Order: sequence, then structure tokens, then C-alpha cells
Amino acid sequence: MRREALGWEDVDKLIDHLIPQFEIEFEAMVMITRGGIIPGGLLAEALNLTTLFTAAVDFPAEMELEKKSESARLLAWPKFIQFPESDLLRGRKTLVVDDVWGSGRTITAVKNRIAAMGSLPYTCVLHFNPYRNLFGTARPDYYAAVTDAHIIYPWEIKRGFEGAFLKGYVEE
Repeated sequence: MRREALGWEDVDKLIDHLIPQFEIEFEAMVMITRGGIIPGGLLAEALNLTTLFTAAVDFPAEMELEKKSESARLLAWPKFIQFPESDLLRGRKTLVVDDVWGSGRTITAVKNRIAAMGSLPYTCVLHFNPYRNLFGTARPDYYAAVTDAHIIYPWEIKRGFEGAFLKGYVEE
């Protein structure tokens, strides 16, 4: 899989591309941990949103799921580790933020749970990867870019990926 490392200026451009897309005024935001925390914070500041929550979701390991059919992968049951209470979101236009829509499992699970609470969820990511999407024609409501690459965001650089060296980003 192709990999692409982004700098902070790249992220600023992605956020700047997202802002004009929002046609409605959101009343709350749910940031998916960990990838959605930084983009969510940047968007919350730009949109002047102060009602912010986090959602932490876990799925069975990818290796477990790779052995199963596509329908079994779609039916994998999420474990919600952390989630806002229903009364905090009910009736609110809620922006659900993550860094990337790859398979779409996590953000779709969060969106569906928020909708079941009586909220109006809208999904937002920096990158949408339609080639990994498990949900057919479903896509994020808002996204800044389409990619087929594994994106490494600037807040992930120091951790690197699989021990690889990113010239100009990671010290030797």
C-alpha cells in the first residue's frame, strides 16, 4: 500500500477545504479517538463549537476479520469503550469527526449509535478511501480529500509506521 506523510501545513489546507462545505450549523461534535481528536479540535475552533464529546470504539482484530467473508466483516460487532450519554446529543445536529474513512466501520458505528439516540449525525473526515470502504456507495457527508494511500498525519510522525524511516519527518 502506498504511504503518504503529511505536514501541519497540509492539515491546515485540508481543514480550510472542509470549512466551506458545512451548510448547517452544528450543535455538538463527537470526535472519534484517537484519530479524530486533532482534526476535531481544529474544526471545533474554526466553527466555534463548544459542545464536544469523544467516542472510543473497538472492533475485532483485522487479522480475525480478514479470514471472514465481506458480509461477516460488515457484521462485526463494535465495542463502545467510551460514548456520550443519549441526553447530551438527543435532538442536536452533531458532527462526527475522524481522521480517515478507510473501511468505514468505526465512523458508521458511531453515526448509527448517535442516530439511534435521536440526534442528527453528519460524518466528517480529512481523507476518504473509497477503495477500502466496506459500505458500498456510502461515504462521509464531508471529506477534504480522496486517497488510496495510508496517510501518516503529523501527530503520528514520531511514532512512525512499522519502524520505517520517513526522510525529513523522523530523526534517525
